[in-house]
Amino acid sequence: MSARIQPLDTDIVEAVRLLRSGSVVALPSETVYGLAGDAFQPEALVKIFEAKGRPLSDPLIVHVPEFDWLERIVRFESDKQRNLVGDLAQAFWPGPLTLLLPKREELPDLVTAGSQLVAVRVTSHPVFREVLRRLNSPLAAPSANRFGSISPTTASDVHLELGEFIPLIVDGGPCRHGVESTIVLLEGERLEVLRPGPISIDQLKEFGHVSLAGENVNRPGNLPGHYAPKKELQIIDSDITPDSNAALLAFQYPREGFQSVEVLSPTGDLLEAAVNFYGALRRLDRSDASRIFAEPVPEVGIGVAIMDRLGRASYGSKYGSGHHKS
Repeated sequence: MSARIQPLDTDIVEAVRLLRSGSVVALPSETVYGLAGDAFQPEALVKIFEAKGRPLSDPLIVHVPEFDWLERIVRFESDKQRNLVGDLAQAFWPGPLTLLLPKREELPDLVTAGSQLVAVRVTSHPVFREVLRRLNSPLAAPSANRFGSISPTTASDVHLELGEFIPLIVDGGPCRHGVESTIVLLEGERLEVLRPGPISIDQLKEFGHVSLAGENVNRPGNLPGHYAPKKELQIIDSDITPDSNAALLAFQYPREGFQSVEVLSPTGDLLEAAVNFYGALRRLDRSDASRIFAEPVPEVGIGVAIMDRLGRASYGSKYGSGHHKS
């Protein structure tokens, strides 16, 4: 099987046909490209895990096109919870916020890895939303890459990762945010940020007490080694000695003396850095350098998410191209 990158005038019809038949397709979102399958078709869910090489213990995010679809997959435990979700939805949906909520019994356990909580969000990408509406079913869609490797932010990135494993890649252009969604667990009036993302802790504070924790909760992207290049990656400080055999992922300023250099944002804009992050890391991973050094970015706003991904990428890369990707 080999994926076709479809032109947008025909891809939606083809994507819906494939999804109805229990197949999987790669779709663009505002964060990263996702590998989508019907959330209520277990055979499609198995194909997601197979194509990615993803362990069945790692749960999937479910996407819906609008808030009114939420109760197809979620059961609210109280009116207070429903109202809080409604307030968050009004503020951040459609957009890069994922909420962990109690799941309906009808939702296959494969989606949640046996947990009674499901991760759900409303994507803002018009192509993804149109596919959802025409299919008329929620879609489970983790990132469209081999498990543990660098997330894809363009259709060509998906083709490099999964082209031989899936039948269709819908090309919706480069992703707007460039890092995965913020994941939040609701516990009463507490909001626990389980994965940093484009929606920052400061933005969430208006809606309750916010903490950055929850590593013990089974949610997507929870493994310490994740989003990793094949080359060894090391986060460095400002005193690093130039190395002609190494590549450098720089935040704002290029440096001399490295085999290859990628600058995330010449102006020091963290939003721009997030958009460029995965693409730059992927290019360095394909370079002739023997290893990759990465400069830290300021841990404010979306910089928290970038540093979270860098930390997981550096942890995962210690195992080379084998252990963490199977």
